[in-house]
Amino acid sequence: MTPSQRELAKKIVRTIVVLALALICAVPLYYVLISSFKTSIDMIKNPLGFPAQWTFDNYKEAFADGTIVRAFINTLIVTVVAVALQVLIGSMAAFGVIYKKSKFTAIVGGVLMVTFAIPAQATMLPLYRMESDFGLVDSLLGLIVLYMGSSVFCYFLIVGYMKSLPQELFEAAKIDGAGPWRIYYRIVLPLITPILTTVVVFQVMGTWNDFLLPSVFLSSTENQTVVLQVYNAVQQFSTNWPLFMTITVIALVPVFIFFCFCQKWIVSGLVAGSVKG
Repeated sequence: MTPSQRELAKKIVRTIVVLALALICAVPLYYVLISSFKTSIDMIKNPLGFPAQWTFDNYKEAFADGTIVRAFINTLIVTVVAVALQVLIGSMAAFGVIYKKSKFTAIVGGVLMVTFAIPAQATMLPLYRMESDFGLVDSLLGLIVLYMGSSVFCYFLIVGYMKSLPQELFEAAKIDGAGPWRIYYRIVLPLITPILTTVVVFQVMGTWNDFLLPSVFLSSTENQTVVLQVYNAVQQFSTNWPLFMTITVIALVPVFIFFCFCQKWIVSGLVAGSVKG
């Protein structure tokens, strides 16, 4: 076998493996989507097949009382505000550490490293006590404040990328009379756009799909998020599984579309960060 033939065979094998893995990942999504158009009896009789009779009654029932719409609005507000604050705080912290290197900034970086290593589950009780003292439990504002803790993750992604920026840019800007805020806004932000986009995508998906914090800190129906609506569809003694699958599809569609639209920026940001870091 010639080298070109061996290379072609390797490509074919890789393609088959990737397609097989993609198919395995696609089966649960297919099952959820198809089941949302079935009745309970049809779902039991023919779990993986197409519906015997396609029905949109499950979607009508899901949107009937407006709860899912309110949950969508709540999730959208929390996600947009929280991610904007996370990226702002994380990028500003990274810029501060890079712009003015000193023992103090080194200590701050070490402290952030330690806090990043602490499991979120270990902080649930003190966070709940703090939010309760400030009257932020069961409120969207309180949930946004909690998500701001993810700024540490944004910081670590951004600071590695930002270290590759030439220091001569900062020095030249200082000579021209630019202050730290102007350097950050006019010079740094445009240069780190690829990693910022990657961070935004990761944080949007993580915040939208998060179940732990909303389930602990939100209790009233009017403040619940989309993921909690999926959880609420499961009853203790009996569950309308087609309705459950429908609500799951409704919760997944926005983030799926968002990911498909932004995946090229995810790849470009990670590749650029790996090369420059």
